[in-house]
Amino acid sequence: MNVSLMWNSVGFYQIAKLTIIPVSCLLEVVFDKIRYSRGTKLSISIVLLGVAVCTVTDVSVNSKGFIAAFIAVWSTSMQQYYVQFLQRKYSLSSFNLLGHTAPVQAASLLLLGPFLDYWLTNKRVDAFGFNIPSVAFIILSCTIAIGTNLSQFICIGRFTAVSFQVLGHMKTILVLILGFLFFGKDGLNLQVVFGMVIAVVGMIWYGNASSKPGGKERRSHSISKSSQQKHGGLSEPSDVDEKV
Repeated sequence: MNVSLMWNSVGFYQIAKLTIIPVSCLLEVVFDKIRYSRGTKLSISIVLLGVAVCTVTDVSVNSKGFIAAFIAVWSTSMQQYYVQFLQRKYSLSSFNLLGHTAPVQAASLLLLGPFLDYWLTNKRVDAFGFNIPSVAFIILSCTIAIGTNLSQFICIGRFTAVSFQVLGHMKTILVLILGFLFFGKDGLNLQVVFGMVIAVVGMIWYGNASSKPGGKERRSHSISKSSQQKHGGLSEPSDVDEKV
């Protein structure tokens, strides 16, 4: 997503972030046979509309920026879906899964990061003038990243990737509010306030709609022939709805 922001406008970057939710929904529908109620789908649409109203302004895109955004959206959606899939399949806790995946991610970034950074910025990492303040901020950034990744794994494991993305847009709203509080009210207008209100209403609606019976269910063929014979039933296998 950061590469997309380098090559595209902020408006298109925000649009790319918004499309992660529909892609995550698609992955759940295709692979987990999730069925969303009308209220859940409408609430997600309201969240997307509200965030778009208050964040998307100028929109400009080029070919390589579009490719970067496309790859970022699908890779992010699949990574978050896979986190949920692994925790559910192997009954892993967030700490266990993060402990297994973090070393691999760190090693891949350590090996590939300098080359990708040079390709994107035409600057070498070893040529950077490291000093005490810069090293301190790097350590601080790594520490915050651990907490961020852990909270992601906990939220996805407890809820779903879609719920994590919906909650993630609350961060966008809070960033805007804190920016206006600490750095002045430049850019604050009726459109931004209206978008924030719509987004918050959509998030509240999503939490209520998805928690209701039928709001978000998994369809599974769980009636086997053996169970039918055991109960003496002759009816054909039917779909059983399992609430997520």
